[in-house]
Amino acid sequence: MIYDGSLVIYEQTVAWGDMDAFGYVNNAMYYRYVESARLAYLTQLEILTESVSTVVASNQCRYLKPVVFPDHLKVAARIEEIRNSAVRMQYVLWSEKQQSIVATSEAVIVCVDKKTMQKTEIPEHIREKIKALELSVQHEI
Repeated sequence: MIYDGSLVIYEQTVAWGDMDAFGYVNNAMYYRYVESARLAYLTQLEILTESVSTVVASNQCRYLKPVVFPDHLKVAARIEEIRNSAVRMQYVLWSEKQQSIVATSEAVIVCVDKKTMQKTEIPEHIREKIKALELSVQHEI
């Protein structure tokens, strides 16, 4: 199955307004879909209630097939690498209509102190939560 090894699968209905003038989902919408999957993952970590926050340092998307309305996407998210103050997340976007992967994405997410907004190390208990969550789907990082 395509989603083996992915901890979070976020379901996204493609809206009519997501399309551009050419009749395909606008490329910027993929970043919104990925953002929603990322927030679902971070919610599982309960990081939103911590003294640290996260910011996107970089992201990229590889568009494999155009998506059109109507469709329903499944966005799989997982953490591929843990660094001192950042994680590298990977995403796979699956189209129900096409029964295939339509895009892949990657982002580097940096941990910052909520008060100073300066880069800070990932708290050890969050690091352990990430490892435990990933191990729950047999993904060791």
